[in-house]
Amino acid sequence: MSKVNKTNQVNSPDLWLLFSVMILCGLGLTMILSTSAIMAERFYSDKYFFFKRQLVFVLAGTAVMFAVYMTPRSLFYKLKYLWILAAIVALGLVFSPLGFSAGGATRWLDLGLINIQPLELAKISLVIYLACFFAGKQELIKRFSVGFLPPTIITGLFCVLLLMQPDFGGAVFIAILFFLMSLVGGTRLIYLFSSSVLAGITAAMLIMQSPYRFRRWFSFLDPFKDAQDSGYQLVQSLYAFGAGRIWGMGLGEGRQKLFFLPEAHNDFIMAVTGEELGFIGISLVFILLGIIIWRVMVISTSQADLADRFSGFGMGMIIILGSLLNLAVVLGMVPPKGLPMPFISYGGSSLLVSMFCAGFLLNLSRERRC
Repeated sequence: MSKVNKTNQVNSPDLWLLFSVMILCGLGLTMILSTSAIMAERFYSDKYFFFKRQLVFVLAGTAVMFAVYMTPRSLFYKLKYLWILAAIVALGLVFSPLGFSAGGATRWLDLGLINIQPLELAKISLVIYLACFFAGKQELIKRFSVGFLPPTIITGLFCVLLLMQPDFGGAVFIAILFFLMSLVGGTRLIYLFSSSVLAGITAAMLIMQSPYRFRRWFSFLDPFKDAQDSGYQLVQSLYAFGAGRIWGMGLGEGRQKLFFLPEAHNDFIMAVTGEELGFIGISLVFILLGIIIWRVMVISTSQADLADRFSGFGMGMIIILGSLLNLAVVLGMVPPKGLPMPFISYGGSSLLVSMFCAGFLLNLSRERRC
């Protein structure tokens, strides 16, 4: 049996996934140069300031992707508790002198050369931990005390630390990631349903208790009602998409980046992409994301080992969830949340984590069964 499996294994990385990731990184560099040049020249007297930094991040991310691709997966699994500890410590350090505030929340660590967001580390840590947990507890997974309570406590601790920052959207992301991995991991549906209802009630209470959060979370229903305040970013984003039409205004010709759309090179970079490259450009992004989703499913389901299956699914979900939520925000389909677009938005920690996930999937793809 082992001989058959060996003969049917693919020993090369998944080129569909690799090329899709690199094309998205290239598109990201192009759009960051286009969206940030004016702001960079005004504030840093160098229109290539953000582009050069992102280029360094892409090169570093490529090195991370290659390193993860070459590292035995057993090493990541052995260190699963160290990953969890590192994430908890990083989430706690934002309240120390190393943490700094931006946009009314303390979510970042200043490490000198780079600012990192501990949420990104928490995503990877949770996936590795849950993959090992569900793979090792399959016989006991239906029992509440053994198969459901431990991962719920770990996830709950992450969410509490994120809410203290406060990062409501980050806590929601972690909760969704936990739900999806528990679903494929075999957790009883009644446990997932009950915990989802409880989480929904808690989230509703938190939103209702904060007038700012309430206004922000429901402004997407009618952003033009408060177009100068809570609905401002979404209104400017919709203007950008509307101006792009089919073919776009042309690369570099967008107007919303002229200080109308705040931080156009970050979370709302897809709005300027739609404005400058139009429906055609956005469709290219959707096609590449579709390829990534396809390859994630193929790679994860073709693994013989359960831990590999679950970790492949989880790493893919980090990329896919981040992409879909970012697009949903800039299109006004869900409440606004500061989520970067994987591989495209400006930022080091998000890109490095996305490249880590891609490297892990490429690592798995070498040993997938035909």
